[in-house]
Amino acid sequence: MNAFLALPAAPVLMVLIGSLGTQAAAVLVRDLLEPIGAPGVSGLRMAAAAVIMVLLFRPKLSGMTRARAINIAVYGVTMGMMSVMIYAAIARLPLGVAVTIDFLGPCVVSFLGLKMWRSRLWAIAAFVGVALIANPSNDLDPLGVGFAVVGACFFAGYTVFAERMGSTENGSMSDLALSVVVAALILAPFSVRAVPLIDAPVWVTIVISGFIGAVIPYVMDTIAAGIVSAAVVGTLFALDPVIGAILGWAFSGDHLTWSMVTGIVLIAAAGAVITWRGAQESRAT
Repeated sequence: MNAFLALPAAPVLMVLIGSLGTQAAAVLVRDLLEPIGAPGVSGLRMAAAAVIMVLLFRPKLSGMTRARAINIAVYGVTMGMMSVMIYAAIARLPLGVAVTIDFLGPCVVSFLGLKMWRSRLWAIAAFVGVALIANPSNDLDPLGVGFAVVGACFFAGYTVFAERMGSTENGSMSDLALSVVVAALILAPFSVRAVPLIDAPVWVTIVISGFIGAVIPYVMDTIAAGIVSAAVVGTLFALDPVIGAILGWAFSGDHLTWSMVTGIVLIAAAGAVITWRGAQESRAT
């Protein structure tokens, strides 16, 4: 495991795995968003993820400092609110569009984290790719766009606190598990109201979604952010719109236009270049 983490490509592979899990989970529960509601689906899958995380990492509260508690709480709040907002957006927008708008949050983190203007120019290229995928000429639901924009703000906070959590020398996974518990608790009012609407097959879907769409991405993102900076990880989140657009087209019938394809290519190229430049800048400082 340690040998794998030392590989230069390790953060890219981790974020890729996390992104695949996140977008696959969104496709999996998309049909549940209307009958149950985005807050209920988000809360139930977060509760499932919290149970799994506690069983896996068995977090302890002993030795808790004020700084750690704040990081855990803020990280948990950003997780919970990010989940609710993106699912509310997905209920009203094509998956690729919702995820693309959501990506604006970590993209801003990447832009602000880079120091060299040549690197920042590539971040601007990523923004152009986001605009191409979103395609402003489309007749998008304004409320869905609003949810996605708010989700982007929480996604930015998630990106920053993923670095803080991943940089913890001891107990980062334990603290991460506690953050997921916090996220589940703040969404508990929605979860409780949604329970009567759930039958056994849906519970299976919820648990699978919580594992592949929350546990795996959170663990992968936190480890990756501990290896590289939040700016680099934020740029790697450019994989989210790419994968979301493809899965939305393949499994949900979302229309993939040429402008979206162009945006996908542009974001992928910009993400690769900024990742490389971010690593160069980190080694130079």
